[in-house]
Amino acid sequence: MDAGKLDRLKFDKERIVQSAKSIRKIAQLQDPVGEVVRGYTLENGLRLSQVRVPIGVMGIIYEARPNVTVDVASLCIKSSNAVILRGGSAAERTNHATISIIKQVLKDFGVSENLIESVDDLGRSGATSMMHAHGHIDVLVPRGSANLIAAVVKESTVPVIETGAGNVHIYVDKTADFEKAIPIIVNAKTQRVGVCNAAEKLLVNQDIAKDFLPRIASELAKHNVLIHADEESYNILFDSNINGLQLERANEDDWSREYLSLQMGVKIVKDVEDAADHITKYSTGHTETIIAEDYLTINNFVSSVDSAVVMVNASTRFTDGGEFGFGAELGISTQKLHARGPMGLREMTTTKWIGYGDGQIRA
Repeated sequence: MDAGKLDRLKFDKERIVQSAKSIRKIAQLQDPVGEVVRGYTLENGLRLSQVRVPIGVMGIIYEARPNVTVDVASLCIKSSNAVILRGGSAAERTNHATISIIKQVLKDFGVSENLIESVDDLGRSGATSMMHAHGHIDVLVPRGSANLIAAVVKESTVPVIETGAGNVHIYVDKTADFEKAIPIIVNAKTQRVGVCNAAEKLLVNQDIAKDFLPRIASELAKHNVLIHADEESYNILFDSNINGLQLERANEDDWSREYLSLQMGVKIVKDVEDAADHITKYSTGHTETIIAEDYLTINNFVSSVDSAVVMVNASTRFTDGGEFGFGAELGISTQKLHARGPMGLREMTTTKWIGYGDGQIRA
């Protein structure tokens, strides 16, 4: 089993403590249900209010990460949604143990334990049954590999919120502060490799490539990162004699690949427009970062890149419900409807209109 998958399966004491902290944070957040989004009175005296309500029954199909069980269950309970979980076979026993604990706690507090259920058929038929449960499941959220997400989006008759795989880019502009850029890139790539907000591609402005690439490659080599380089950056790095450097020539498949491991694609680009064009072609629409000091360049990038999250001079690893102050997340939506970016409590609600009248009729 590769290191990335093993990391995603890990649910040791440290991560259990992290999950417990997330639960407490979610519990302290304001309940969005019942919130009045807007309200006004018509000329005829009819008072209209748009109010947040739970979505209903949410279905989650996910793979290796057992902490998802805790995060999703906590968010659903807080937002008054029921949830049906279908985890991956590799984490089956951990998921069962976690769900059992949650059910018992619900029961202890006089809440129906049926708010959380799991599909125990971990083969394709189990996922398919959820995809075809129109009328029973209100929305389906897949979390995992690009293949899993694509299959759910293609086959489901239940409305789907697409959580994209994370082919995440960092663009280093010619105006970048190297002292900021290097730790940002190292953190984004190596802090935790097996997650969707880890950086996978590094785009470097041609004006700084000869100076910057050897410096960042030297730091990445200390973390055993294999670099897949385009021809120009390959030649620069090959001639740099960097100790421990792992270097290969990139092929076309590398630019669209989510490694989820200690690998990174590196490419030299002409300018911010060239970087944005590359991102538009290959990105999954998850998260992109620009490292720059020039305001106009930053604004160009932020305006041009159409991803759910765009960071400026910060690690891509911040695209996370916990880091955004949501306690945890249902997933990171890369679509534009119904939600986009990290999905917390508010994104797990919809709205309905309530009209308060006093006998009004329409003319």
